[in-house]
Amino acid sequence: MTTTPRSPRLLVLSTALLAVAGVALLGMPHGQQPPAPMPSLTAHATTDPSPAAPTPNTNAPAVGTPASTPAASTPAARQSALPPHGESTAGDAAIQKALEAAWPPDLPSGDARELLAAGRNLLRADATGIGRAHWPVVFPASQQGLAPAFATARFRIQAAIARRDGSPDKAVVHLVWAGTDRGGTFTDGRITNWHFTRTTTLKGASTWTPQPRT
Repeated sequence: MTTTPRSPRLLVLSTALLAVAGVALLGMPHGQQPPAPMPSLTAHATTDPSPAAPTPNTNAPAVGTPASTPAASTPAARQSALPPHGESTAGDAAIQKALEAAWPPDLPSGDARELLAAGRNLLRADATGIGRAHWPVVFPASQQGLAPAFATARFRIQAAIARRDGSPDKAVVHLVWAGTDRGGTFTDGRITNWHFTRTTTLKGASTWTPQPRT
């Protein structure tokens, strides 16, 4: 039996028919391209921020960061302006300036001088016992015989100011001083306050009277 060879045209036609049939079965229209892949949402969020999102302010302080404070107003800066302990009389002027800066003057110069003189004498009498008899109201007879807590040697007043104490007829003298106690220990930078009230005599003269310490 003799087999008739197939024509090349027949083979090409068969191949084309099979291709068309395959496309019809898959339901794919001729020439349609597959959809492009969706862009990554994560990549979009990180590389293209939303226009509605606020732009971060690089000049604003971070949350939890304290606002800057001028160095001159901090306690460390104020303390550094004071002399170290044991500097002797060389640092007394700095202490006086610090007191005057903390409490601006508010008394007439005559009243201030009277109060400062009385405050210094009262402190010396209280610490060393010298002159207690001049202040019987502050140092009663029962207390004048008490042994002084500080020696007269090395006792000195480092700084003092007189200011009003809430009203024109009340005043307080702030004193910073140094001394050696009965145990032989020298300390400076001690603080004492003496309070005064203004009294007026029948003739109209006024004077400052110290108040007993409680």
